[in-house]
Amino acid sequence: MDPARFKAGMRHLAASVALVTTRHAGQRGGLTATAVCSVSADPPQILACVNKSASAHDPLGEAGIFCVNILAPAHRRIAERFAGMDGIEGDARFEGMGSWSTLVTGAPALAGCPVSFDCRLVARLAAGTHTIYVGEIVELALDPTARPLLYADGRFIAGDVLAG
Repeated sequence: MDPARFKAGMRHLAASVALVTTRHAGQRGGLTATAVCSVSADPPQILACVNKSASAHDPLGEAGIFCVNILAPAHRRIAERFAGMDGIEGDARFEGMGSWSTLVTGAPALAGCPVSFDCRLVARLAAGTHTIYVGEIVELALDPTARPLLYADGRFIAGDVLAG
């Protein structure tokens, strides 16, 4: 399969935009991801697929903790920064971007998200250019009034456009 053709096909898969964050050796790290999904309800688990070339890839695996923050439309600039669009990496990505706290694990949780899942890493699997990180959810912060930021066909979309 030609990688360009595969990527063209994947543009049709709309997904919530997530910020996967971690804290390792006193430094925060994170990346924007759309390859995130639930794994199990009992125990509660979620997975995130992280490109091995991402600056947060190794710290996430070494820390053994991460938080999956499902972004809201107001977080578009944060999504762009954590996608590496401005060249800023590591702890500097958090500066001047949103309001941050921690839940149980110490991984950064972003305020204003529809949901933030605080996780302990329980498994990882190498898969081509990515690592699949599976986390057991130990806590979550939920805002039932917030709507998700979506990504489809190479652009961001506010989740409320789907409401009928």
